[in-house]
Amino acid sequence: MIHGPSLGIGAGITAIVLISTFFVFDAFLEQKELVMESAPTIQESSPPKITMATFLENGSPLLGNQNAPITLVEFGDYQCHFCNVFFHNTEESILKNYVETGKVKMIFKDYTIIGPDSVNASHGAHCANDQGLFWEYHDILYNNWNGENNGWASSDNLFRFAQDVGLDMEKWTDCMTNSEHSEIILASNNDARDLGLTGTPSFFVIAPDNKITRLHGAQPYSQFENIFNSLLEN
Repeated sequence: MIHGPSLGIGAGITAIVLISTFFVFDAFLEQKELVMESAPTIQESSPPKITMATFLENGSPLLGNQNAPITLVEFGDYQCHFCNVFFHNTEESILKNYVETGKVKMIFKDYTIIGPDSVNASHGAHCANDQGLFWEYHDILYNNWNGENNGWASSDNLFRFAQDVGLDMEKWTDCMTNSEHSEIILASNNDARDLGLTGTPSFFVIAPDNKITRLHGAQPYSQFENIFNSLLEN
């Protein structure tokens, strides 16, 4: 169930690098342009080195007990249809039965492959994280999802979402205007490519012994439940 449009776009832009993002407030800010350019070809004889940092760094703050034995890592795009399906159909049950009970902790990582609004939405969440409200902003984005590249994640709406979750708007606006988290978004995208991801959502379940299980697409809750229970029993 890999998201079709994301799959196609992800395969087509694996050499795209985010240089900067933009955010527009028509009333009082000058428009800043999102710039993308092709990455240089890397000459190497071996694949990228995958370490635990590839999964755990350049993402959200941990959701749940930091001592939980299992870690669930999601690579997602806030415009992705099937990411939204996972959020509404599966994530709530995972939170209730595994995260809130201290068995699983979650990390969200960006793989912004659909369009500029994906980058801006991710930036909004990271700027919210500066004020300790990453997951609240993450949730409000998916609760207002309305398709791909159709304007629901416009600068005006992102601003309104920030107000709705109770952010200090001056600090958040400065963060967005200055593109303060471009590097972490770029690094997360690079991690996704190093892992060979071509679509969203993609998940990695890290066991207590650091063995990793990979899942593609918006899998049903039962798939996660089976993996979690198997790991917890061993």
